[in-house]
Amino acid sequence: MASIEEVSDNQVTNQLQPAPSTLPSYPDMIMGAIEALNEENGSNKSAIARQIESTYGTLPPAHSTLLAHHLNKMKQIGQLTMSKNNYMKPNPNAPPRRGRGRPPKPKAPLPAGYVPPPPRPRGRPPKERDPHAPIQVPMKKSGGSGRTRGRPRKYPVVEKTVVKEASGVRRGRGRPPKVKTQVAASVGA
Repeated sequence: MASIEEVSDNQVTNQLQPAPSTLPSYPDMIMGAIEALNEENGSNKSAIARQIESTYGTLPPAHSTLLAHHLNKMKQIGQLTMSKNNYMKPNPNAPPRRGRGRPPKPKAPLPAGYVPPPPRPRGRPPKERDPHAPIQVPMKKSGGSGRTRGRPRKYPVVEKTVVKEASGVRRGRGRPPKVKTQVAASVGA
């Protein structure tokens, strides 16, 4: 009986260990399936999956996800083209695919020894001046109505004069303290 248990344990461990990876890469399997199917209008995803399953037999559990990922990747790289949900090999005589948007204008080649001018500075360019006119130094604005720019101050600035009380003590800032009056003498004392 011990030998039967050992055999069953060995079978279980063999089933848990993945088989050695003898499968080719997914791009190779996809290209092989498309070549084997050899359809004129290309092959769709399910036909490619069936061809790979029939050719290679045991596949990883995430086969459908891996297949979709590699098909999209190969389509973006340009190894496959897609037409009406069918994948096919690109035509070698077809012109290369353009990217999105307007293509840039072709640049004319620069002559030898040509040094391009420095880039323009940022901001608004200064006004043109007469080169023979004397340079004027901006003077402080003293004329006009005598008012300063902007909103007038809430409390106009008055020359600071020290206000002294009759006793000669300087008044402090803020509200003065409340003066306490003497309480009248209690009755019946």
